[in-house]
Amino acid sequence: MTTSAPPRHAREPELAVATTALRKTYRTRKGRRVAVEGLDLRVPRGGVHGFLGPNGSGKTTTIRMLLGLITPDSGSMTLFGEPVPARLPAVVDRVGAIVEQPKFFPAFTARRNLELLAGAIGAPSARVGQVLEEVGLGERGRDRFRSYSLGMKQRLAIAGTLLKDPELLIFDEPTNGLDPAGIHEIRQTMRGLADAGRTVLVSSHILNEVQQVADTVTIIGRGRLLAEGDVESILARGGAEAVRVRVPDPAAAAEVLVAAGLAPQPGPPGTVLVRARPGAGPLDGSVVTRVLAERGIYLAELVWQRPDLEEVFLDLTAAEHLGAGAPHAAPPPPLPPAAAPRRSGGDR
Repeated sequence: MTTSAPPRHAREPELAVATTALRKTYRTRKGRRVAVEGLDLRVPRGGVHGFLGPNGSGKTTTIRMLLGLITPDSGSMTLFGEPVPARLPAVVDRVGAIVEQPKFFPAFTARRNLELLAGAIGAPSARVGQVLEEVGLGERGRDRFRSYSLGMKQRLAIAGTLLKDPELLIFDEPTNGLDPAGIHEIRQTMRGLADAGRTVLVSSHILNEVQQVADTVTIIGRGRLLAEGDVESILARGGAEAVRVRVPDPAAAAEVLVAAGLAPQPGPPGTVLVRARPGAGPLDGSVVTRVLAERGIYLAELVWQRPDLEEVFLDLTAAEHLGAGAPHAAPPPPLPPAAAPRRSGGDR
């Protein structure tokens, strides 16, 4: 008699969320549409994990399956090592989630709304004041909900998810519709929750906001995994750092830079983009300045250009934007066994 090997998730208790070969299709008038295709998702405990992809790439569908709101066609899922949905009742109190716009009574104060919610879910009423403080609304708890800005309303929704003091928080596009100030508030709130020891899984299609707050990311396209890992390793896929220099004669500057062993290429009008040659080590901006000055070419501007998540994201999902299937990515590097959250003295 042979026995099958235990699923990978049983050997990875450090993961807050894990899926293997997850698949979900929907019936449409034109047949069946694949929303999630063989997705392996791994979210380490602690820190902020960005779940990234274009609109319609399967992020919300994945989150709904994790929460037991819809059923996958195939594959497996775990939360804290417990298979879901079979064992969802055993872990549901350890999870807080915002998937849709929460409903509060406009004429009631924020505190009263949370008191009603706490009574409905069996959370202690003493938690109301604590969670208002945790999301930065302690001094506004007696204001009516209808007087809140969109950002404050979203923070109140986050406070509601904290009433049972969960270990894992799942936010689906939490900054949609917010102005820059509201986005900043939610970003700070998520970072604070992670720094306090919780795991925050946030889905988004806005890359810049995620890069400023996330420790690890998963990028998907058309329901399939494209890349995963800590933010720094994902950024490394965007290529080497470069400097953009503005000079009177870009062609002459490029010749000098090539002779110095650098790798220039045309930039925007009046500029040259300079990278180190492969294997030559990191680029030193002072070398670029010195080499050009020695030949009588003086810079009007030098700007460092570092790869960001948006560049990596666009490269990985280019096929999707063109209407083709997502490319089959090489297997992503594994996450570290215990990815430590990045600490920050403030918003990043």
